[in-house]
Amino acid sequence: MLESTSLTALFLILFILLLCSAFFSSSETALMSLNRYRLRHLETEGHAGAIRASQLLDRPDRLIGLILLGNNFVNIFASAIATIIGVKLYGENGIVIATFALTLIVLLFAEVTPKTLAALHPESVAFPASFVLKPLLFLLYPLVWFTNGITNRLLGLFGISPEETSSAAINSDELRVALMEAGSIIPKRHKKMLVSILDLEKVTVNDVMVPRNEIEGLDINGSLADIIKHLSYCNNTKLPVYEDDMDHCIGILHVRKAMHLLAQGNFTKDTLNTIIKQAYFVPEGTPLNNQLIQFQRHHRRTGLVVDEYGEIIGLITLEDIFREIVGEFTADTIDQDKDIHPQDDGSFLINGTANIREVNRNNHWDLPTDGPKTINGLILELLESIPDPGVSLRVKNYVIEVVQTANNVIKTVRIRKVAEEEETN
Repeated sequence: MLESTSLTALFLILFILLLCSAFFSSSETALMSLNRYRLRHLETEGHAGAIRASQLLDRPDRLIGLILLGNNFVNIFASAIATIIGVKLYGENGIVIATFALTLIVLLFAEVTPKTLAALHPESVAFPASFVLKPLLFLLYPLVWFTNGITNRLLGLFGISPEETSSAAINSDELRVALMEAGSIIPKRHKKMLVSILDLEKVTVNDVMVPRNEIEGLDINGSLADIIKHLSYCNNTKLPVYEDDMDHCIGILHVRKAMHLLAQGNFTKDTLNTIIKQAYFVPEGTPLNNQLIQFQRHHRRTGLVVDEYGEIIGLITLEDIFREIVGEFTADTIDQDKDIHPQDDGSFLINGTANIREVNRNNHWDLPTDGPKTINGLILELLESIPDPGVSLRVKNYVIEVVQTANNVIKTVRIRKVAEEEETN
């Protein structure tokens, strides 16, 4: 029958088959290249093409079976048509000519070009194609079911089930990469905040807490005059209240409530005790993301960090966690003037008790934070002894010089960042 068909009709049929082959090839690439999260977003908005594409992707084995059935059918049929055309034009030699010519044409116009286009613009190809593939799958379902049944049994021999599709969920590391690659879609500051939220699980309360020796507390056993004086000059909104020493902490005092009592002329130790809230204790090593949830669950903003023996080792506030996410809130909270002092030669005089994370944040450095929490602790860990003033050491690309020591503690250091040229030399 085909042998008696005119060359014009054969070329037309071949052209249509090549278009069909290009359609199946581009559809496969486009559907597999779709961004699943954007697809879900469009699906929730009621986008018809997204809904159909999502339904097709729910069973990728059936989708691939349908596409390959269609693609192989049109390619084989096109090969037969090309052979007839070759024989009509060139005789027996036309078979070889048709084979090479069709291979090149299919490769360029039915495979590489449409697949490249689909990879670059998957939505533009996949959504219109889904309107054809969905009813086509319904019409050819018996054939697709038969072929899939055979292939699924073959996969079953290797312990693979087509219904066990890989989860679309991503972990925090993958989400971090996605955020960093978002480009200008997400403002830089917002991107930094989102990454900081993901990093909360890597930071513990020990990293951001106020060390015990720096906690400002109120001794309830002191004289009333001393207590009033302390509250009048207090810079904090909440104070731990203790009896004689911090080991006997009895609660947390909201300074504003205490000053309200003072303004009413009703300030006594008895009335003060009525507004002291029971202390909230936090185990050391608690990740910040967990502690943020605990603060919310217990309606707290301040907690005392305790070690495995129940001894208080620091104080953590909700503001400390927020600072890890958004940075410093106001100029009043920046510790740079207290602990970090820039010098004319480009170096920095830094208190030994300064928190390494705060130093890194203020100076945009990357001193190691996976060990000791303070500059003093970092130096002692590296040297394994208390150094004399004048001793220098290098940590990464930072030169640290001990300037002052007192009472077995490094009081002041000078840190200079090594220039790139100097580091290379």
